[in-house]
Amino acid sequence: MDKKTLVKETLQESAKVKESLLTEIDAILKIAQWVLETTQNGGKVLLCGNGGSAADSQHIACELVGKLSKERKGLPAIALTTDTSILTAISNDWEFEKVFSRQVEALGKKGDLLIAISTSGKSPNILKAVETANQWGMKTVALTGFDGGPLKDLADLTLIVHSEDVQRIQEAHITLGHIISDLVEREIIEMQNAK
Repeated sequence: MDKKTLVKETLQESAKVKESLLTEIDAILKIAQWVLETTQNGGKVLLCGNGGSAADSQHIACELVGKLSKERKGLPAIALTTDTSILTAISNDWEFEKVFSRQVEALGKKGDLLIAISTSGKSPNILKAVETANQWGMKTVALTGFDGGPLKDLADLTLIVHSEDVQRIQEAHITLGHIISDLVEREIIEMQNAK
């Protein structure tokens, strides 16, 4: 296959995967609603993921704490993927499986929201984080791919990107993160302007 064809087919496949999310509009709106309700009611959003999903966790937290495109108050969001001392201590002193669940235990509370990102839906540390969040009475959202794996049955709300290509799943996840952040930001600005 020549390079131009490869680029064209990759872009077309990426667009096709994202277009398949048109069937998930209600779930996308619900996640945005939960983020808004959580932050407006004194809670915070915790996010976790591995590898590219760790980067997505940080990216989405950044959009919530900072801004997407409009001036508004910052929202409390923490990516559990960023503190290298915590990540390495937990992994070393216990096991890597606890790297997020221990942080959920320490930082989470009832009324908070956990967004867990796993392309496979099988990552043991993500499953354990969701289990812990459920025990604390937090709402849980899973962004996943493939068939959703065991994660789909643990989270309160699961949005599955129906693809078996990790790259395409990750591209869809960050698109979802931007859409959710945009919906939340627009609501907050409307509320600010109504005052």
